[in-house]
Amino acid sequence: MTDADLTAWIGRQERREDRIDANRANGLRATLESPDPLFREGDALPPLWHWTYFWDIAAQSELGPDGHPARGGFLPPVDLPRRMWAGGRLKWPGDLMVGGMAHRESTITSVQEKSGRSGRLVFVTVRHVISGDAGPAIEEEHDIVYREAPGKQEASPKPPAPPESPVRWQRRVETDATRLFRYSALTFNGHRIHYDHPYVTQDEGYPGLVVHGPMMATLMVELLRHSAPQRRVTGLDFRARSPVFAPASLGVFAADAEAAGAETERLETWVTGDAGALAMSGLAELG
Repeated sequence: MTDADLTAWIGRQERREDRIDANRANGLRATLESPDPLFREGDALPPLWHWTYFWDIAAQSELGPDGHPARGGFLPPVDLPRRMWAGGRLKWPGDLMVGGMAHRESTITSVQEKSGRSGRLVFVTVRHVISGDAGPAIEEEHDIVYREAPGKQEASPKPPAPPESPVRWQRRVETDATRLFRYSALTFNGHRIHYDHPYVTQDEGYPGLVVHGPMMATLMVELLRHSAPQRRVTGLDFRARSPVFAPASLGVFAADAEAAGAETERLETWVTGDAGALAMSGLAELG
């Protein structure tokens, strides 16, 4: 499709609702090995755990060859084979409560085509506003990037180095095919790069199963909320930097960032892969 055809998707909206089921929250608790007690109705859902809700339930016949729902419904039909979660920006003005109903209104706010080292790229930004019984709880901008498949001789770009900031908190998370499969199941994510080894290596040309970007972002927030349980995560701006392939030993880090005010603390946070390369970076706010 032409750029003009794709930009016709700007402004398109979609509405979904879901019940914040305790079983799904406890499934993610087990997958992340969270120290939280079992979730029960009335508990607040932790930040970023909403990604296990609002499933895109497409029939099997409606899936594309990569396992995603075929393009051309809510998202524009970009004619590029690789689709990745590039990053996002979130604010938490309230909480979603386990056991309650939640509503999500999504709007496509931007469709842009660019050229990069790997060729043509198309960036799509979707804004989500998620509300519970008490009103808006999450404001999110979600960046999706579509890109060409690499040529047979194309070398992967060198991953960026991690920040040199003095580390305040850190943890290590071992990630294997089982953890990736469980996270895919909890998010109803059929993208085959996360669980289908023959597909990801032979069709997409990656060296192994790709660790979910949203799971790495969630691990960054988990480090913050368990290291500072007296504070509340109120914002996150994150960006994927380079892919990580399972099995992998992820390093999750946080460091002090510039001051934001008497009541708000900013922290730099990032994830590294096995060789210490930067996989994801973010800036979080604690209230």
